[in-house]
Amino acid sequence: MLACRGPALCTALRRAAPGGLASFHSSAPRCRAARVAVVLSGCGVYDGTEIHEASAVLVHLSRGGAEVQMYAPDVPQMHVIDHSKGQPAEAESRNVLVESARIARGKIASLAKLTTADHDAVIFPGGFGAAKNLSTFAVDGKDCKVNREVERVLKDFHKAGKPIGLCCISPVLAAKVLSGAEVTVGHEEEEGGKWPYAGTAGAIKELGAKHCVKEVTEAHVDTKNKVVTTPAFMCETALHHIFDGIGAMVKNVLKLTGK
Repeated sequence: MLACRGPALCTALRRAAPGGLASFHSSAPRCRAARVAVVLSGCGVYDGTEIHEASAVLVHLSRGGAEVQMYAPDVPQMHVIDHSKGQPAEAESRNVLVESARIARGKIASLAKLTTADHDAVIFPGGFGAAKNLSTFAVDGKDCKVNREVERVLKDFHKAGKPIGLCCISPVLAAKVLSGAEVTVGHEEEEGGKWPYAGTAGAIKELGAKHCVKEVTEAHVDTKNKVVTTPAFMCETALHHIFDGIGAMVKNVLKLTGK
């Protein structure tokens, strides 16, 4: 945008724009912000959404100027994990939507209300909730079932040609639902414990998807299916590397929206 550098230039600009400077400024096209749905699976890495990943997704979406609405299925969790012990809390039961509301600061809706008409893209953060509450992958592996609403959302966005972002373990959802999709969960060998969940890559191939090896700071873009994935906490590494990889995923999702 031009800046006035003296009375003469300001006068010239007023004469050039029939409505004055205000008309000159408003003549530039204004782009509508991308509307992005974020689907959560509870609250806490071992039985819900990985909180660091969800926060990273939200920060990068905010930085990218996106409008965000969060959703979660209104269903019971598979189980509750005491995160201080890493063990099941046998006497407890929790609801995925209610727990996800903790991350969303209360601003959340049932996944049943999510439609492609209201959003330009959808993103699924990771955490074991994606494999326990959004699907049965944690128990059934390649023979898993995907939550009915999750499957509907994935198929609807894919059919509409709208981008889908997934990180950590959640790419298995796309691998199961979208035949032939390309995804990444990082490396295919554990490499001394750096990639402790490397076996997931094999399961992704058994599901009929293509696995692409990527570093934790990278994202893989399946341009045909508009599916963008990044390894996140599938890798044992410093938090800022996870943050950067999720940033790459979000950036590519927003780019694919064309907003």
